[in-house]
Amino acid sequence: MADTATTQPVSTAALRRQMLAEFWFYFSENRGAVIGLFVFLALVLIAIFAPLVAPHSPFEQYRDATLLPPSWLEGGNTSFLLGTDPVGRDILSRLIYGAQYSLFIGVFVTTLSLSTGILVGLIAGYYRGWIDTVIMRLMDIILAFPSLLLALVLVAILGPSLTNGMIAIALTLQPHFVRLTRAAVMTEKTRDYVTAARLAGAGPIRLMFRTILPNCMAPLIVQATLSFSNAILDAAALGFLGMGAQPPAPEWGTMLAEAREFILRAWWVVTFPGLAILITVLAINLMGDGLRDALDPKLKRS
Repeated sequence: MADTATTQPVSTAALRRQMLAEFWFYFSENRGAVIGLFVFLALVLIAIFAPLVAPHSPFEQYRDATLLPPSWLEGGNTSFLLGTDPVGRDILSRLIYGAQYSLFIGVFVTTLSLSTGILVGLIAGYYRGWIDTVIMRLMDIILAFPSLLLALVLVAILGPSLTNGMIAIALTLQPHFVRLTRAAVMTEKTRDYVTAARLAGAGPIRLMFRTILPNCMAPLIVQATLSFSNAILDAAALGFLGMGAQPPAPEWGTMLAEAREFILRAWWVVTFPGLAILITVLAINLMGDGLRDALDPKLKRS
């Protein structure tokens, strides 16, 4: 009995290590995914240590240094490596603090849409019938509208702010999780292990959350990664249109909106926030491709 008790945790830990090693093997085969992972981790570290990394406050205005070009151009100043904006704020510092906004938006929106989408999808896929019909027709109505247009309408109703913008974006992304969860639940519900759990006396709640849901997570994790990048893009678009984060918040879309009238005479005020959005979204999408390769058994290469 003692030997059995001591060897059981070891075998479980070994199995977990093997699964992790297998996951990393398939993930690392995608070089772009590995690059995206390291870029994303760098962005996370920059966002966490923004007060230590940023050379200036993102709100401090240097009135005698407005629209300074990057330091390597004529007229630049080494105190402002990427130049300054129309009111004399350091662009590099605002980009660094903007990473906090973008990552927070991605985490909040993805968590909200994923959690509510899983709950609604579980109910629709497990109970079927009229509940499934009502839920899916509602999701079809939401999907019939362009996501950004629907988010704009919702923010116009709720009022322009970052919080309302995130709630609106989460609502537009929710149907994707509902449909994925519903399809996975309908497939898993007919499996033998679910039937065995039902015969053993498991109730609907236990069957949905303890038995079926863990086996439906692989496609949901991939969709969550892609929704993370979509949330950042949509939030930047709302900020650019004045319906998301409001000035003087150093959110990348808001920075673009404040600088759009200076595109021709000061290219750096729009180029660097645009590049920040591009690099972040590209890195997350590359990670999503790697997760898809690693988590989908049909795509695993021998």
